[in-house]
Amino acid sequence: MAPALRLKPNATARVLRGHPWVFANEVTELLPAEHDGEVVECRDPRGRFLGAGIYNSRSQIVWRRLSRERVALDGTYLRNALTRAIGGRAGGGADLLRPDFDEKGAARPRPYEQSKFQRLVWSESDDLPGVVVDQFGDTLVVQTQTLAMEKRLATLVALLDELLQPAEIILRNDASIRRLEGLPLEVKTRSGKAWEPRWVRIDGLEYWLDLQGGQKTGFYLDQRFQHSAVAKYAPGRRVLDAFCNQGSFALHCARAGAAEVRGVDSAEEAVEQARRNAERNGLRAGFLVANVFDYFTERRDETWDLIVLDPPPFAKSKGALAGAMRGYKEINLRAMQRLTPGGVLATYSCSHHVQEADFRAMLAEAAADAKRRVHVLEFCHQPPDHPVLVTMPESEYLRGFILRVE
Repeated sequence: MAPALRLKPNATARVLRGHPWVFANEVTELLPAEHDGEVVECRDPRGRFLGAGIYNSRSQIVWRRLSRERVALDGTYLRNALTRAIGGRAGGGADLLRPDFDEKGAARPRPYEQSKFQRLVWSESDDLPGVVVDQFGDTLVVQTQTLAMEKRLATLVALLDELLQPAEIILRNDASIRRLEGLPLEVKTRSGKAWEPRWVRIDGLEYWLDLQGGQKTGFYLDQRFQHSAVAKYAPGRRVLDAFCNQGSFALHCARAGAAEVRGVDSAEEAVEQARRNAERNGLRAGFLVANVFDYFTERRDETWDLIVLDPPPFAKSKGALAGAMRGYKEINLRAMQRLTPGGVLATYSCSHHVQEADFRAMLAEAAADAKRRVHVLEFCHQPPDHPVLVTMPESEYLRGFILRVE
């Protein structure tokens, strides 16, 4: 019989509802370390089979489901999962690959196309727990955040090379979350050669990307839809892009015909890159280095017609949620106070711990304190190439609102 974890009675309901994780405190006992990084079964207190998943006794999440059936985490499984993930992006409206079929009826991606910028694999949402693959034109950026997938990284890279034929694959395994799985931090390329930073055109604008050495992957693909969504409100307006990073919102608003654009970020390197991006694209936008909270405090008489708030995650853990919500309320309150009547506020959260209802309630409190009448113009979510698994709230992390502040 295959090795199996057995759940405690009070832990079964969540797994039966489809959540793919089991935590260490939810099992009667852990399996020996020899099973770390391998496939084990999960069973309920009566011994009934609940699924097959990857195991790691060193992680707080000891089991992540692969399937409700018995499966092996081999080349066939990985090939099928990658093919489904790539093919599943078809029709989503974000430069998505469309699947083809061979003579036996098996799905396979069509040849690689140079102009793709999207997420191709999103962890549990694509039956590959801990694997993230982002596509930047002819380059793939791969992250593995679970021991089981790290042990099979060579196979994953070989399959991605076969299926998509990219010019390069960058392994960005420097996220601190890897330490929770007992994994080292490292960055390398498939070829062994350094990926040189370069100008890359995304959605009609050129950005200087450092996919190997920059922050995360140098560009946030999950906000691509929001750049255009916000920019349509920009013509003739004075725009403030707070937490601007390398200035994507600011650049799109400037291109759309904003009367004035300013970006603010506390990271000097990001602001310098935003300036370079604006100059490269021939756009009028100013950028400065400042703490956004302090910026609003020190410039109480300054008003704007459109403000974008796209901060880094305030709630990196569940325990930090209460403090994060206070931070979100304070920054949104200050933004509402700085908007001209009828101004637009585009505000986002990128933490899965912050649920939409909580974020909306926070905005209502901020509006009440600001004594402003606020309408929702648009509800915002992560794009379809970052698919949300409905039984796993953690797979949804980006949410926001575009508001009119009277």
